[in-house]
Amino acid sequence: MTASSSSSHRNPIHCEIDLDAQGKHAGYLRLPHSVHRSAYGWLPIPIASIRNGDGPVALVMAGNHGDEYEGQIIVSQLIREIEPEMVSGQLILLPMANFPAADAGQRVSPLDEGNLNRSFPGDPTGTPTQMIAHYIEHALLSRAQYLVDLHSGGSSLLYQGGNMLAIDPLDDDEAEKLNGLLVAFGLPNALLHAPNPVHSASAARRQGAISIVTELGGAGMADPSLIRLGRHGLLHYLGHIGLLHGALVPDAPPTVTRFLRVDGDRHFVYAYERGLYEPLVELGDQVKAGQPAAWVHFPDTPLREPVLYRFKGDGEVVCKRVPAQVQRGDCLFQLAEASTPPRVIA
Repeated sequence: MTASSSSSHRNPIHCEIDLDAQGKHAGYLRLPHSVHRSAYGWLPIPIASIRNGDGPVALVMAGNHGDEYEGQIIVSQLIREIEPEMVSGQLILLPMANFPAADAGQRVSPLDEGNLNRSFPGDPTGTPTQMIAHYIEHALLSRAQYLVDLHSGGSSLLYQGGNMLAIDPLDDDEAEKLNGLLVAFGLPNALLHAPNPVHSASAARRQGAISIVTELGGAGMADPSLIRLGRHGLLHYLGHIGLLHGALVPDAPPTVTRFLRVDGDRHFVYAYERGLYEPLVELGDQVKAGQPAAWVHFPDTPLREPVLYRFKGDGEVVCKRVPAQVQRGDCLFQLAEASTPPRVIA
């Protein structure tokens, strides 16, 4: 089914709260789910709306991947702490966007193995994850001018500190606006990359919204320092766009952002054999093409020599795999190179 034909069907997800109502409201998106123990049941995707008068509309979500926890905590904090009188416009908050995955503590949904951030624009007649993606894009992002999607490295990856990801702008006006938003959010690194149509950032673009995605640590942890950093940056960002006012808005962003670029296959190292990987570099290291990256060992074949993996390009190690056990296709490292602020890529 094509995106256009699927969009003509009504999404079965029902929102308990009135997104047009003024004030602060919290409840659930009800995702119909008929199983043996509950024939007419539904799954509860938490949602909150804080609305006061006219102004910008921002969707802030976490739990896109269920094993990424810093964002889920940050969004929950904001739901409790922000009151309508602090807001001009509307803040829509999803602390556990892919609820089945977040409830299970897994990257993907246990219901359908669905990866929400590989499912946009979604399908209202599809799997549960496709229904959630469709609802977010067509019912929530269609209301918004801004998206913040809070990610971490999850169980299998670890990012160095606080990072923002942003897709390449379409024109000079968008480049200038995006630069201002990234600087206002103010995490240490902004990683610029080409768009992917199945990501939330592209869903936002299709609906006329501009997006920032974060990567805050990972390894299945909830790092207190990164929760504080991400919260600080997000609150300053919300103040910058004119949505949030008052004492919660910090006087300045957390730090001065530097810009880096992730440029395709040469910035990744993948395993080609099943075994145990031994990293030879650390997060933050500057590496060169051809430099050794990791050994993969084969304890099941004790006489077999380990295989050495090398980097394909130059750059800084911004992300690495956490579990030692690897299979063919597993990502071991991600690099990024120093770059300019956002610009149109010809």
